[in-house]
Amino acid sequence: MTPEALERSTKWLAQADLRPTRQRLSLATLLVGDGQDRHVTAEGLHASSVAAGEKVSLATVYNTLRAFCDAGLVQEVTVDGTRSYFDTRMDDHPHFFMECESCEGRLVDARKSELNIATLPTPPEGFEIDKVDVVIRLRKTS
Repeated sequence: MTPEALERSTKWLAQADLRPTRQRLSLATLLVGDGQDRHVTAEGLHASSVAAGEKVSLATVYNTLRAFCDAGLVQEVTVDGTRSYFDTRMDDHPHFFMECESCEGRLVDARKSELNIATLPTPPEGFEIDKVDVVIRLRKTS
């Protein structure tokens, strides 16, 4: 953990008033330590953490990612009923989901400027549209 990565992670947690516990700092550094946006699964973040020599359980990773979501630091992107990714980029933007042998179910940002949604259906009585998530599923061409 470089001093720059640690400082970036500490500030990231502080902006949401989250106490910088050892585990939160460790996971935050993996997520934002280099200043790049990430799309991670809990399992992938756990594997990265273990590879970095951290002793953290998968349950702790899930709980920490949920705390990061609740604090507005990451957003959860659900690609199907069984798989969620956690995105450190917080503005509204679409995603490509690539599933193939070499992609291993990768989620990447798509250009918001190229997305044009002309109309949305009228919500049921007593409801309003809060957010629209766009996940464009891709398949490998032959």
